[in-house]
Amino acid sequence: MNADGRRTEDALELLSAPAEWDLPPGRHLHYKDVLMQQIDQDLGHAPVPAPAPAPRRRLTRPAILVPLASTVLAGALALTLTGTGGDHGPVPADRAATGSAHAQSASLTLHRIAVAAMASDVTPVRDDQFVYVRSLTVSNKGTFEGPVKLGAPHTVETWTSQDPRPLKTLGWIRESGKDAVMPGETIPIESTDAVPAGIDHPTYTWLSSLPTNPDALLALLRRDVRVSDGESREQAVFSLIGDLLSQTLMPPRNTAALYKAAARIPGVKEIPDAVDVAGRHGIAITREDASSATRDEWIFDKHSLAFLGARGFITHDKQKGITSDTLMGSTAVLQRAVVDRHGEKAAGADS
Repeated sequence: MNADGRRTEDALELLSAPAEWDLPPGRHLHYKDVLMQQIDQDLGHAPVPAPAPAPRRRLTRPAILVPLASTVLAGALALTLTGTGGDHGPVPADRAATGSAHAQSASLTLHRIAVAAMASDVTPVRDDQFVYVRSLTVSNKGTFEGPVKLGAPHTVETWTSQDPRPLKTLGWIRESGKDAVMPGETIPIESTDAVPAGIDHPTYTWLSSLPTNPDALLALLRRDVRVSDGESREQAVFSLIGDLLSQTLMPPRNTAALYKAAARIPGVKEIPDAVDVAGRHGIAITREDASSATRDEWIFDKHSLAFLGARGFITHDKQKGITSDTLMGSTAVLQRAVVDRHGEKAAGADS
C-alpha cells in the first residue's frame, strides 16, 4: 500500500472509532474537517463510500455546535488544549458581583424559556420515522497547530433514526455549499457497535421517558454523561443538554425540564445580545469552562424564546496565541421536522 493509501485508511479508521473516544469541547469540528479534507485529497476528490463517522455523546456541539453532523463525525483524537486550566488568580469583587447577577438573570431566563417550551406543539414521532434537521454551519478550517480560520457557512442536513433497537446505522447526513465535507453525498452515520436508545441514540421515545423533575433529570445526566479529557463534568452536561435541545424532537414537558435542569448548573450566565451564523440576533445562555478553556453559547429569539442556534469558543490557548474568546464554530438551526425516509426533505426545505 502506498503512503497516500495508508493515510486515507488511517483517517477512515479514526472517523469510525468508538464513541467512547471523545474530543474536548470546541475541537471535534476542526479534526473532523482536517481528516475529511485528507480523504478528499488522497482520493482525488472522488466520491468516498467510506464508513460513516461514529456517534458521540454530543449531537451538536457548537453544539459546536453543529448539528449531528459535527458531533457524530468526531473522531478519536483525545487531545486537550495547550496551557488551559490552572489558577488564574482571585476574582475581583466587582467581577464576582457581576457574575452573580448574570447567573441570576440566566436562571430567570431559562425558566421563561421553559414556560415557552411548554406552550409549543410537537407531534409525536413514530419509531419508524426520522427526525430531519437542516442547519447552517461554520467551523474551523485551519491546521492543528495554526490559528483559527473559519470556513464558509454551509448547509448540513441530518436524518436521525427513531428506531429504539440497538443500531449501527443511527442516521444519515448530507452537507452542501462551499467548505462542505463531501458535498451532496448522503452518508450513513455509523457506529462500530450497535447503540441502544439513550444519550448516544436519543429517540423521541427515549427522551419522553426521561424524568421531568429537573433535579432528577440533572442527576441522571450527570451520572450518564461521558466527560472528555480536560473537561469538567458540569460543562459536559451543559453541552449535552444543548445538543439534545437543538438536534432532537421531544415532548414539550421534557424540553422544559432540560431548560430547568440547565438553570441548576453552576456557572451558567446570560448574554443580552448574540448572533448566530445566519445573522439572527437573540439572547444567549452561556457557560465557560476553565478546565478546557472553552465556552458554549445557546442563542434564543428575544421575543418567542425559540432556540435559534449555538456558538463555541476557545477562551485561551498558549500554543495558538489565543488570549480571549475566539469563535471555533457556529450553527443556526433552520428547520426541524419529521419525515418517513432518510434523504427525504421536509416541506419548505430548500430543493
